[in-house]
Amino acid sequence: MIPTAVPPVPPRQLPVATGPDTDLLQAARKLEATFLSEMLKSMQFDGAAGPFGSGPGSDQFSSFLRDAQAEKMVAAGGIGIAESLFNAMKARTDD
Repeated sequence: MIPTAVPPVPPRQLPVATGPDTDLLQAARKLEATFLSEMLKSMQFDGAAGPFGSGPGSDQFSSFLRDAQAEKMVAAGGIGIAESLFNAMKARTDD
């Protein structure tokens, strides 16, 4: 029998960095947030029907909404880009 509901996926846990690794982790998270913001933009997630309406300033302010939502997505675990980048950059600095 095929299940009718898909169980929720637990949030990803990003690595915790201390000392000099903190800058690497922040850079990785910022890059993932920028990537996700661009993905939301390409999905035409512009908020035109949302809180900003469709006035002349909606384009500028909708980018703030996209950026904030992308940052929240990363804070909730993101899609794994920050973790992969952090691990790759950390491995290079440990050499």
